[in-house]
Amino acid sequence: MIVEILISVGLVISGIFGIVGSFGLIKLPDPMMRLHAPTKATTLGVGGALIASMLYFGLVEGHLSFHELMITVFLFLTAPVTGHFIAKTHIHRNETPDTLPPTGTSRPWASFDHPENEPAAKS
Repeated sequence: MIVEILISVGLVISGIFGIVGSFGLIKLPDPMMRLHAPTKATTLGVGGALIASMLYFGLVEGHLSFHELMITVFLFLTAPVTGHFIAKTHIHRNETPDTLPPTGTSRPWASFDHPENEPAAKS
């Protein structure tokens, strides 16, 4: 009984994250804001469903399945990296160094830093 409740809670929470991520993708005004919603929904929503699946197979069926664990690790590693690459592409296509906020350091934004203008590093 407790196991079924845990699995159900995991599925409901993952469904809520999926709905919130879909709603954010539709309603948020800026592409950079819209990028945040589906990456969180993917990481937490699908991750929650996979964890619920691991609990089901481990505790109800009696055998462990590492496929769900590997998929969860893959999502936790790739979703933020993919979001970062999409955001960086958006910055390169729609922004200039003058329109970006200050970095807070003496160095420019790494996206617009051109290493060919710097002296070669000493070996």
